[in-house]
Amino acid sequence: MGGKDYYKILGANKSASKDEIKKKYRKLAMKYHPDKTKGDKAAEKKFKDVSEAYAVLSDDKKRKQYDTFGSDGFQQQFSQEDIFRNFDFGNIFKEFGFGGGGFSPGSDGGMRFSFGGGSPFGGRGRQRRAPVKGSDLEYEIPLTLNEVISGTSKTVSLRHAGSDERISVKIPRGMITGKKLRLAGKGEPSPLGGSRGDLFIKARVMDDARFRVEGYDLHLVEEIKLVEAVLGTAIRISTVDKKDVNLTIPPGTKHRTKMRMSEHGLPRMNNKGRGNLYVHINVKMPTTLNEKQKELFVKLSETGL
Repeated sequence: MGGKDYYKILGANKSASKDEIKKKYRKLAMKYHPDKTKGDKAAEKKFKDVSEAYAVLSDDKKRKQYDTFGSDGFQQQFSQEDIFRNFDFGNIFKEFGFGGGGFSPGSDGGMRFSFGGGSPFGGRGRQRRAPVKGSDLEYEIPLTLNEVISGTSKTVSLRHAGSDERISVKIPRGMITGKKLRLAGKGEPSPLGGSRGDLFIKARVMDDARFRVEGYDLHLVEEIKLVEAVLGTAIRISTVDKKDVNLTIPPGTKHRTKMRMSEHGLPRMNNKGRGNLYVHINVKMPTTLNEKQKELFVKLSETGL
């Protein structure tokens, strides 16, 4: 039943009066009524559709609900039984020149089509659909590296129907860019009396002056002298936790070498270890040399280096 355009089915404008709606229905009902079509299944379906459309659009309350919430929203709230309940098709058919057939009353006050082998709705007309749930919301929260490492609390301000709502959110450690938290029932209210939607808190790790972030991994650039690259050295790395750790630079290290320091990246959610820290080594080439340095390089060149 979802997605039916009742105005289109009747060939009426949304601004059509009740009399215009009735005239449109009378014309189509006379065309597709089973007494006229005698077993034509396509015509039978047309008759059912135009009758359903008329049952809604001729009722002020149902029409207002349909115009406000659209087909899908309306039919989440109104079952087939609701649409035809207390609707006297018998009098309408007599007015149009048909007998009282075509529909018969159901045990719960709804209406049944009496042709075509019983209920045209597959026996599911009595099942009232659950009210439609409100829309989900997504809220992006910027986080510093320190907040990702330690976890934090944030206050989210939302606006619903003209009123503000402030929600306190506990951000666990390790919540990196793209990770989400789901707060059930904190989204938009339902327009039709159902439950509220959910609120999804999405993290975005902010840029850092020192570290580049890739998921749980961190990248850092360190510069060493040419002689240190040739002979090897050890440098002190200040990690994101502000701990000093020694990193050994082996002899012959090339410019832009990437070295991995395991478990010195960002903590993973749910206490499942940490990412890595990658140190990119830039070898600083001298741009000017004094006389002594030139002399040493000349001697090095003579050795075939």
